[in-house]
Amino acid sequence: MSDAAHLDFMRRAIALSRANIAQGGGPFGAVIVRGGEVVGEGANRVTASHDPTAHAEVVAIRDACRRLGTFSLDGCEIYTSCEPCPMCLSAIYWARLDRIWFANTKADAAAIDFDDHFIYDEFAKDPADRAIPMKGMLRDEALVAFRDWESAPDRIPY
Repeated sequence: MSDAAHLDFMRRAIALSRANIAQGGGPFGAVIVRGGEVVGEGANRVTASHDPTAHAEVVAIRDACRRLGTFSLDGCEIYTSCEPCPMCLSAIYWARLDRIWFANTKADAAAIDFDDHFIYDEFAKDPADRAIPMKGMLRDEALVAFRDWESAPDRIPY
């Protein structure tokens, strides 16, 4: 793909972020591309949809998966107006995107009160020491479902 195409896709992500501000949303946009064609787009919809997971990258992943009829976006790249937060980065890995292109950095986001440093710090802690307490229970009972899935002849690995 040409340098001009990469710039065009990033400019589209930035345009989505700016248009979203005009609609009362956050300043984030994302575009997913496969083979030089846009297959998914998204803007931050957290406040509009009352969904804390509706970040631009997640919205774009959902759009691309719906359009392509798949849960795997291997062969695709994402252009996002800002370096992905921990949730979005995880979603990008789960979706198996091939490459991430970003404009603003996480430091730029932190400077306007979108600071994810606390979450990065929490990941490094033992689960018992996190701000939201975590305690395991009923593992033996829950493992039955894992065994059922593992032995299911029609399971779809992902």
